[in-house]
Amino acid sequence: MLLTFLWYFQTRELDWRIGLAAAGVVGAGVAAYRGWRNSALGQLAWDGDRWRWEKPGYQAGIAEYELWVLADLQHYLLLGLENTVHAREWLWVERDAMPDRWLDLRRAVYSPRKSSSASSLHDSLPSEPAPAVAVSGPMRPADATSPHS
Repeated sequence: MLLTFLWYFQTRELDWRIGLAAAGVVGAGVAAYRGWRNSALGQLAWDGDRWRWEKPGYQAGIAEYELWVLADLQHYLLLGLENTVHAREWLWVERDAMPDRWLDLRRAVYSPRKSSSASSLHDSLPSEPAPAVAVSGPMRPADATSPHS
């Protein structure tokens, strides 16, 4: 818009080109506003192997996504998501939205995926996991009078 005004003040002529430029700027602004208002709301989740986009009010059948970074501006990320049927979403992520989790997000975005052999091993395991058991000997406080000193 500023360039259109500067163009007008430079030429001091109000002709069809200035009108076309102004209409283009206004049209682009309206399109950007509508796109922003209709942008996706949800939560991006990473389990170490897959990205999921969880929309509010719709948790069943959450699609898995491939994620890539289009722009990294340190405090902002522009991310691309593509699901298994090749539908794409674009996410503009800002540090100010959750500053305490920002570095976790950045690490997850740039971390490599688990290997496919680990995924295939995981897929071959029974659906009921074995109960987790932790066994350890008695813990003794470590002090200077320890017999192992």
